[in-house]
Amino acid sequence: MKITIMTNQKAEQLEEQYNNFVELIKNNYPLEKMSLVIVPDVMGYGANLDEKIFNLDELYEGWRMQKKQSLGLDMQFEITPVSRRTSPGENVAIYVDEIKYTLTVEGVKHENELRLSTIFEVIEERWMCTHFHTSYGLVVTNDAWALDVAKMKNEELQKLVDERTIQLQNSILELKSTQAQLIQSEKLASLGELTAGIAHEIQNPLNFVNNFAEVSAEMLVEMDAELDRGDINEVKAISADLQQNLSKINHHGQRASAIVKGMLEHSRTGDAMNRVSTDLSALADEYLRLAYHGLRARDSSFNAMMETHFDPDLPLVSVIPQDIGRVLLNLINNAFYAVNEKAKLGIEGYQPTVTVSSSIVGDKVTIKVQDNGNGIPQAIQDKIFQPFFTTKPTGKGTGLGLSLAYDIVTKGHGGTLKLESEDEIGTEFIIHLPFKTSLDS
Repeated sequence: MKITIMTNQKAEQLEEQYNNFVELIKNNYPLEKMSLVIVPDVMGYGANLDEKIFNLDELYEGWRMQKKQSLGLDMQFEITPVSRRTSPGENVAIYVDEIKYTLTVEGVKHENELRLSTIFEVIEERWMCTHFHTSYGLVVTNDAWALDVAKMKNEELQKLVDERTIQLQNSILELKSTQAQLIQSEKLASLGELTAGIAHEIQNPLNFVNNFAEVSAEMLVEMDAELDRGDINEVKAISADLQQNLSKINHHGQRASAIVKGMLEHSRTGDAMNRVSTDLSALADEYLRLAYHGLRARDSSFNAMMETHFDPDLPLVSVIPQDIGRVLLNLINNAFYAVNEKAKLGIEGYQPTVTVSSSIVGDKVTIKVQDNGNGIPQAIQDKIFQPFFTTKPTGKGTGLGLSLAYDIVTKGHGGTLKLESEDEIGTEFIIHLPFKTSLDS
């Protein structure tokens, strides 16, 4: 197998997961967090023939009993790395270690040595332990037969890993194709959510255009009458008013055009070449109103207060507006959904409120979307940005919105998207974007 050098971030995550697995062996890692390190269908084999594990629940129960039995005992571990290998695609890694542990019982030391082989695989962009095997080390040196057996076992394991790698690569290709289709569906769904809001927003400037055009037509009739009477001063006054009207017609026409342009941009895929200097406060304010009117159009009983706290000195920031708009739309829609669900409980004195704010924190621009809904339970907060994970009922959400938002902010713009939530109090999503005032990415 070819040994590759991974990116620093990926290598650090692998090392972190390996260290967590080692701490589990030492009984130092919380068992209730095992699912963050080990897959549900993990396979594990101990040094003895009857020691077999085929799922996470069995492993949890085994380690729980081991932890209970070792309470108060003096156990020391000495771990020596033997081998570190990764697949060419950097999605499978094998860690082999020699483990020497000492157990002291009533002053008597008991020592044992084991060899631990652990396989990690990248699953949903996270290194996870999928298989481990523990065996007694070969104590016979220069034994050709024993060395041949060890070599044969290594070759068999290598063959299994290579076959598994090919299967994983094929699965990844299929997943990428499916993911692309799902992402496009999510974008179209969010575009549909905008339609009603856009219809409401675009009606206002169109009303102004129609009204000023009608008034201007009447003023031209008056101008003709004044020309017939030879009142040049009145003609000039009417002409000045007409110029103002035409200016207002142009302004509101541009506003309607900008709304349509924003809708079209929302449906496109952004890239680094589309970065423009953007007023994030104005962008957030526009999507807040679009989201609200869109929900009102679908459900006339929906109502909520909207608050904004925008930094008046916020500079323009180089971003992909349609992508950041998509993020804001998702977060604001989720906030409105949360306060609406709480409002349905009929709590006396409750006023559903969604607050959007902007500020500068150090060298970053911060956008916050806050609601006073029911909050997100602590137990599921770690999963909130995972693809297909949703807190909404079946049919109410795809589970892709927050995952896409997270990727747009972190991968597309080098920022961070964080969550702060408290039960019965509400939720706040915080976007930090690198401070840039130029078009350079």
